Formats: sequence, structure tokens, C-alpha cells
Amino acid sequence: MGCHLLAICLEAGQPQRLARFWAGLLGREIVVEDGGGALLPGSDTQVGLRFIPGRAEKVGANRIHLHLTSTSLADQQQTVATALSLGAGHLDVGQRPDEGHIVLADPEGNEFCVIEPGNSFLAGCGQLGEAACDGTRAVGLFWSAALDWPLVWDQDQETAIQSPSGGTKIAWGGPPLAPRHGSNRQRFDLTPPAHGDQRSEIDRLVSLGATRLAVEADGSVVLADPDGNEFCVLPVASPGEVSADVRSTG
Repeated sequence: MGCHLLAICLEAGQPQRLARFWAGLLGREIVVEDGGGALLPGSDTQVGLRFIPGRAEKVGANRIHLHLTSTSLADQQQTVATALSLGAGHLDVGQRPDEGHIVLADPEGNEFCVIEPGNSFLAGCGQLGEAACDGTRAVGLFWSAALDWPLVWDQDQETAIQSPSGGTKIAWGGPPLAPRHGSNRQRFDLTPPAHGDQRSEIDRLVSLGATRLAVEADGSVVLADPDGNEFCVLPVASPGEVSADVRSTG
């Protein structure tokens, strides 16, 4: 059994403000963490989001951006209107006028797309349909093995994986890769599988091609995947389990 993907983690200048934006957009609760962070727990089919204090500045496009799905054109426009009312802005990344998706940036400039209805690749994936990543085929194969999620796309150096329960897909677009500007502002945060332990899980990830980088003060171990992207294996007690401060956005 693979490790559990607790969340896609984003560094933020104001993590709780950014959490409120995404909670309002996705209709999720906020779990406030010690140290100023915040977690939007996921589910069996929807990936969680986590926001931690970090660098406010952003250099170049993110290596991970989120795709939200739509059930109709009206639903797409409503999602865009909600995002704008919460503090998002329109973003020009060179998309053509005839493309159906709408590109936005959250209040800290993180790109995301609201996908048009009828997208067959994201059919049935839920509201948070995809995390689209910059990465090689090798890294897609690594994460398939790391999470024990099957490949659902593997063509022309592009890969995608999805939980056996369905839901959010994680995809890698293949080369060429965008230039790196130091460590990533985004990463995957993992927890060991049920009845597993952190050390044995780290050993397994290293055997799959990861590299140990550092140990953080809270006991989280930072590693890098085969493309050099940082990720963390958290101690057995995840941040969401040790905080009792849960705030609803409803």
C-alpha cells in the first residue's frame, strides 16, 4: 500500500487568508494549524489543500496548478464569478480566444483554470478535477508507485494518475520543463499508510527514486522526487489530527 497524499501544500504570505479563498471557492472547512498554517481536508476522491507560511514572492509560473471542473456554461461562469468575488483575478498566459477554459489567479497569484463543461478527460473527477504538474514521464511513474495510484494516461511523455477511488487526477505534461527558481513554493505532503511508520515509508520512497534532503523541526522529512521537486513525509500524526480549530465557510 502506498503512502497517503494528505494535501497539495502551498507556501503563502498570508496562508489563512489564502485558505479562506479556496475554502469559499470549493465549499470546504478550514482546519487551523499551529504555526499559522491551514488545511482544507480532502476526501477519498478529492485532494486536500494545505497552506503554510512561506515566501510571498512568486517567480515564474507554478509547477503545479489546479483545474476546476464545470457541469455547464452557467456553472463555469458562476465559479468564475465566485472566484472573482473572493479576490481572484483574470490572468493572460497566452491562451487563445477559442479555448474554453478560463485562467485565473488566486489572491497570491497562483494560477488555476476553470475548465469548460464537456471535458472528457475530467469527466467524473469532481469539482477539483486535476492538479496539472510540470514533470517528466519518469516522475509520473514514480508518483504512481509512491501513492499506489494507477496510471490513467501514458502517451507522448505525458502521464496522469488517479486514486483507485476516482476523483482528482494528478497529471504531468512531459518535457520541456520550465526553469527552476530555487525550491518550489508548492509540494505534496504525505503521511505513512495505515499501520505504517515514517521511517519505513521513507526507505520505500528512496528505493523508488526519491532523495532525502532534510528533516524539519516538526519531524517532517523533506525529500525530492526524480525531477527534483521537494515533497514531505509528515509524522504519523498529521496537522489536521492535532488541531481542534475547525472553521466552516458555510
